[in-house]
Amino acid sequence: MLKRLRRRIWSKGKINTQEEIDPDEIFLDSSNLPSFNTYQFEGRIEKPIERSTFFFAGVIFLVVGIIFTGRLWILQINQGEAFEVRSENNRLSHTTIFADRGLILDRNKVVLAGNSLNPLGDFAKRSYIDSPGFSHVVGYVKYPSQDKFGIYYEKEFVPQDGVEEYYNTELLGANGLKITETDALGEIQSESLLTPPVDGENLTLSIDSRVQSKFYELIESTAIERGFSGGAGVIMNVLNGEVLALTSYPEYSANVMTDGTDVAAINGFLNAKSNPFLNRAVSGLYIPGSIVKPFIATGVLTEGVVDPSKQILSTGSITVPNPYDPTKKTIFKDWKAHGWVDLRGAISVSSNVYFFSVGGGYDGQKGIGISNIEKYMRMFGFGDISNIDLAGEGKGNVPSPAWKAENFEDDDWRIGDTYNSSIGQYGFQVTPIQVVRGIAALANGGTLLAPSLLANNPLPVRNAERLPINPSHLEIVREGMRQSVTDGTAKGLSMPGISVAAKTGTAELGVSKQDVNSWVTGFFPYENPKYAFAVIMERGDVHNQIGATFVMRQLFEWMYVETPEHVK
Repeated sequence: MLKRLRRRIWSKGKINTQEEIDPDEIFLDSSNLPSFNTYQFEGRIEKPIERSTFFFAGVIFLVVGIIFTGRLWILQINQGEAFEVRSENNRLSHTTIFADRGLILDRNKVVLAGNSLNPLGDFAKRSYIDSPGFSHVVGYVKYPSQDKFGIYYEKEFVPQDGVEEYYNTELLGANGLKITETDALGEIQSESLLTPPVDGENLTLSIDSRVQSKFYELIESTAIERGFSGGAGVIMNVLNGEVLALTSYPEYSANVMTDGTDVAAINGFLNAKSNPFLNRAVSGLYIPGSIVKPFIATGVLTEGVVDPSKQILSTGSITVPNPYDPTKKTIFKDWKAHGWVDLRGAISVSSNVYFFSVGGGYDGQKGIGISNIEKYMRMFGFGDISNIDLAGEGKGNVPSPAWKAENFEDDDWRIGDTYNSSIGQYGFQVTPIQVVRGIAALANGGTLLAPSLLANNPLPVRNAERLPINPSHLEIVREGMRQSVTDGTAKGLSMPGISVAAKTGTAELGVSKQDVNSWVTGFFPYENPKYAFAVIMERGDVHNQIGATFVMRQLFEWMYVETPEHVK
């Protein structure tokens, strides 16, 4: 505390007396009052706040007030209704109720694709028959996708292959919708089913799962044991187009692909050089070799270039002048010397010389020529899709001068090209489903059907095409195919209890011709045809004697015991 001071001040010889002096009038500093704590502002004189500071603060408060007022107007007036709806939606949530996909059944009601319980999910899991050989026919699906918050941004199963893909509209069904009301704490107050789910339609296929599974097993074991890179087989009803079996080796696992959790297995399928995702029965394109000879023979008979009983001598080859060097000869070889053969015998023993002669013409025998070869092959469905109810079908190719001009610049069509085309070696590419469809037309008297995997499907018969071919000519061709089983190249299919007509083929591959495709095709029973078949064993060693015929022989023996209704 400061005491009042009374002191005298001398000024110009006068004494002035000051009664009181305020502390503010005394200038203090740290030197005269060292006990003040300057860091706490003791002993300092405070400076008044300037008016400009109040002005700027007022401006800031005004601007903030304007902003808040404007925002309040936007929320309450301009967008009030939208936010009211959003607030209501926060209280009412929509939940998708997933429909079950329809079942896929075989002709005997065996479940090929079904639904299993999924206690941890919102939809039933898709499960497939636990047996090899069905993946390419049935296909697989991907489940609906959701984000990290569990919200489904994809609300349908996504089909990837096979019947699952082709008939997705029928199998899909329609999802339902449920509304759930919650309070501010997230507690469910009520639930209401707005739209019930509608399950997908069940589909019954014409496939016999027993035959399908055994067919695959035989193709797989033969490929592994004999060094083929793959294979495929098809059996089709010649009267209505229904497919009894269609299988392709190798294949992927439909269960693994649908589940999607076994990354190593999935990558193994994706990176496999053998391409297990290729449906060889429908999409695989192959050189046919001698299995085209029954179709060429039909054209030969229809065009009348040779009497079916006329015999042509096969000494093992024919020789024609070389177009580039007249002093040299070009030799076209038969696979052996067959001697004198007529048309039926040429089909039976698969004589190349006979078909060189009636296809391209040789030694006084007129041929039908490449234009007619193309005409009749296309007539039986080659070079076009069969319209089977599976995606990704290959069209293949039928060779012709126009095709060669388009693909081989400055290379004219020559007689040698016609010769090779007449035995299925030059420019041909076919699928097994095309082959079985063409053979079915030979067997049923000239009706070209569209293959179908759906049981009791009326479309193949309704849309059937009647070929302009004399039935008696087809009968001659069928007799040659039956003779092939009794005395010719398809003798491996001669067995008691089943009468089969068939044609084999060995298509040479590459320049070295060290690899071949092994074919067998035909129909049964011979007397009253019911089914046509085709088997391809892909890229095996040329010296291997076991191939497609071996597979079909084993299948017939098994069917005779296990599924006699199909072979008798």
